Amino acid sequence: MRIVIQRVIRASVTINGQLYSEIPKGLLLLVGIGEDDTRDDIDYLIKKTVNLRVFDDEAGVMNLSIADINGEVMAVSQFTLMASTRKGNRPSYIRAARHEVSIPLYNQFVEALASALGKPIATGVFGADMKVELLNDGPVTVIIDSKNKDF
Repeated sequence: MRIVIQRVIRASVTINGQLYSEIPKGLLLLVGIGEDDTRDDIDYLIKKTVNLRVFDDEAGVMNLSIADINGEVMAVSQFTLMASTRKGNRPSYIRAARHEVSIPLYNQFVEALASALGKPIATGVFGADMKVELLNDGPVTVIIDSKNKDF
């Protein structure tokens, strides 16, 4: 499982020209689920996300987590994060989990994150053609891969 975490001033998801969800200051998470991901991957990523210190403290040092600032979180599924670009120029998505696996894991991820933060998580719609808009703050962007903990 891979997530791209972006510290944002605001973020929103629009589907078919209609605003679906939005958040003010917080984190936008793009979530990619692989064919061999399990609840263990979710637990690892939730712990990392909730405790990741990417918000400035009073001294201007990135020393605060999303929980510390009581910020909002949006999690959007994005199977393209599982792309392999080893061969040729066309990405292969063979490592991305099929819908039967990825939808339940994505829902578990969102529920676990909501539980850990004690608040609802904004989302997109799994498999929809979404327009994700964000104003990256910093910019601060972090990638976490549950299968490559040194990344």
